[in-house]
Amino acid sequence: MTTGFTAVDLRGAVAAAIRAPSLHNSQPWRFRLHDGGIEVRLDRTRPLPPAGAGHLGDWAAHIACGAAAFNIQLALAVQDTPARVSLRPYPDDLDVVARLVPDRARPATQAEHNLFEAIPRRHSSRMPFFPDPVPGEIRWRLAEAARAEAAWLELIVGTAAVEAFGQLAHSANRVLERDPGYRAAIARWTRYEPAPDGVPAASGGPVTEPHDLLPQRPFADRRRAPGRDFEPEPLVAVLGTPADTAADQITAGLALQRVLLTATNAGLATSMLSQPIEVPAARERLRTGLGRFGAPQMVLRIGYGQPGWPTPRREPDDVTDEPGHLA
Repeated sequence: MTTGFTAVDLRGAVAAAIRAPSLHNSQPWRFRLHDGGIEVRLDRTRPLPPAGAGHLGDWAAHIACGAAAFNIQLALAVQDTPARVSLRPYPDDLDVVARLVPDRARPATQAEHNLFEAIPRRHSSRMPFFPDPVPGEIRWRLAEAARAEAAWLELIVGTAAVEAFGQLAHSANRVLERDPGYRAAIARWTRYEPAPDGVPAASGGPVTEPHDLLPQRPFADRRRAPGRDFEPEPLVAVLGTPADTAADQITAGLALQRVLLTATNAGLATSMLSQPIEVPAARERLRTGLGRFGAPQMVLRIGYGQPGWPTPRREPDDVTDEPGHLA
């Protein structure tokens, strides 16, 4: 087993890490090499978007940094230098979300190669999906991907259940849209000119129509083409964790990225809906409706459809600290 990772390992890891998803593409992370380990840290200099009037705290950043840590794991694994992950390793520095150190050397598995190769192809698709159903075998693989990271994935199936979820999602969306802080955050993170972060207006989905089952974030103001209604019964999945501590939220990020990459590798398109998570009453109704212990952490829309567009990212050098230095 090697004594530690190198600067070369760090560069490859960060190149993969920055492709992780984050709320409003806010990219709230920094990375550094420290005592032979690669650390993922919350970037407190970023204007993180408020979520649920602040009741979720660092939930959005924890999810994003957990997803970035999963990408780092894959990048290291395919170089035959697997890593162990410790969450919040320093009691006196809780902004260090994860630390990865070398594990016992072994060749990468084919599954790890497949997921790693899916990283640059994973983009949120905010466009309508095709009506083709997702096969049962792939649904099982998605649930297993969440379970592999100590999380759970509950699929909402059946017309009545999906319609009930749609009503809950729209109710949560209306609550958020009445919040001036939420509207300001959407405006702040919508990009009409080239930028290294935020959501380009061209990547936003079409404006939600009154008859649409699920709400869309208002990153764009264009209407969809005639005949391009959203699917009437999408595959909706709720990702959750046993509890809702900071470590659970980071775990949810790890699981989220494994699920998203598993879906991408299977030829599926995905998008995320966090409105029902950001509103406390809606989140609790979602949990009780599923009959689950623990906490829902993210909602996914999954199906066959046009792949999403890549959103911009900050350069690796812009999010990497020198050893011993914290930005």
